[in-house]
Amino acid sequence: MGLVKDDNVTRIIERAAYHYHLNITNRVLRPYILQLYLDERTWSNIVNFTEKLELYRDKGFDLNELYKQLAACARFLETVRNGIHAIRGKVKDDRNASDKIYREMTVNNLPNNLKTFAELLNALYVILVDIDERSAENNIPIHINFPEFEKISRTLSSF
Repeated sequence: MGLVKDDNVTRIIERAAYHYHLNITNRVLRPYILQLYLDERTWSNIVNFTEKLELYRDKGFDLNELYKQLAACARFLETVRNGIHAIRGKVKDDRNASDKIYREMTVNNLPNNLKTFAELLNALYVILVDIDERSAENNIPIHINFPEFEKISRTLSSF
């Protein structure tokens, strides 16, 4: 499988990255989300997915890398969902924080924003599997040999 050059893939990645930065790792939540444990490889894949679209827009996306990035984003979603009560408590307890109303709105909308991010990733997942299977021809599609792929689907669908 070569590089994926598909306008739908690019559009979904753009929307997911924008949503991630605006609603999940914004100035209110970022300090608390960064305290959650995720290994360096996972953070690196998330950064590549959410911040480096311009590097791939013209030449195309490597399907293996996109699968790794989707897996990292699924781990991220699961980690944030498991730590959401702690994040909420820390944001609400921050007495030094300004703009209290914005902070409360941000933290109260986090579950819905995680769900929206998961839905965008799941839509991307479906498109990638289709591209993978169509381009495999007589070979085995890449996702069949991808160990975390089954879990990715379940995680993204569970929001």
